[in-house]
Amino acid sequence: MDIDFECTMCGKCCHDLRLPLTVTEALTWLERGNDVQIICEALPWPEEPPADNLPVAHKRRRSFAAMSGTLPTRIIVTLAATHAGRCPNLQSDMRCGIYEQRPLVCRIYPAEINPFIALTPTHKACPPEAWTPGLQPLLRAGKLVDADTQALIQRSRDADANDLPIRQQVCALLGIDQAAVSNEGFVAYAPARGDLLTALRRARDEPVAPALPPTWHFVSNRQATVDVLVSVGALSSLVDAGHSRTATFEYLGLLPASH
Repeated sequence: MDIDFECTMCGKCCHDLRLPLTVTEALTWLERGNDVQIICEALPWPEEPPADNLPVAHKRRRSFAAMSGTLPTRIIVTLAATHAGRCPNLQSDMRCGIYEQRPLVCRIYPAEINPFIALTPTHKACPPEAWTPGLQPLLRAGKLVDADTQALIQRSRDADANDLPIRQQVCALLGIDQAAVSNEGFVAYAPARGDLLTALRRARDEPVAPALPPTWHFVSNRQATVDVLVSVGALSSLVDAGHSRTATFEYLGLLPASH
């Protein structure tokens, strides 16, 4: 697949987003007075998969071990910059006000960081004219052309893995222990800015390796999922289909709710 791309500066990719951040980026984002959420998903992990299952190996690399009741589980935690409407750094001329310090995910866009997600123009916010053949080459035979973007993607993947113990400790410090089932949805926590800053700094500066895998709870908006998880020994509960926002988190479902 060959894809050409050139930014039109429409600003659509800078509105109403949850931007994945490294720990360092999250600290900077918070210190600028902006908000960061903690996005959690969980995977039942009763046994280790075959080594040649590369998509599952990718999820293992960016997750930490936990227990949900008697069910071994893996937890994926993402720090995400959040903003309703325009990004706080987007200027009136649609230029980025922190261009030289913008997060890795912004530098990489519209390329994909996940090696198992294909770049699909129709899934991006950019208008059709940004993908006009004859513009700057982005992909050739399905491969990224720009070496700098390839290097940024590797930096992002490395940070995702290296920051994992810090994200795990932050969850422990803030009492975060509930996650959506992977591929069904996400649980989004919005801790107070000061509390999250303190937890991030402490986890970064005073790393602590947990003696035992932490206990986590699955949540779902589908009763059948909850029933299956409970049947195999997991801790699981149903999110009210009409109230996806609870006192502690927001449930971001990918599938229709069912009872």
